[in-house]
Amino acid sequence: MADWGAVFMAVLLFVLLTLGLLFQLPGRNQCMEFGNFQTNGVSIVVHTIIYFALISIFLLAVGVHMYIG
Repeated sequence: MADWGAVFMAVLLFVLLTLGLLFQLPGRNQCMEFGNFQTNGVSIVVHTIIYFALISIFLLAVGVHMYIG
């Protein structure tokens, strides 16, 4: 049986943190923009840090495991 928890959390966070899908921090014109589907270099760095922090918390601290089979 394989542990699919890491794969599931990585895909889920990647989709949710896709730049401009739900929010963009920092936005082009405001501090935070919602649903604009645009990006810039600073936003990429901020979303990368948020992704790394959340994936670390969910996989290392909480220990999300998902077994299929």
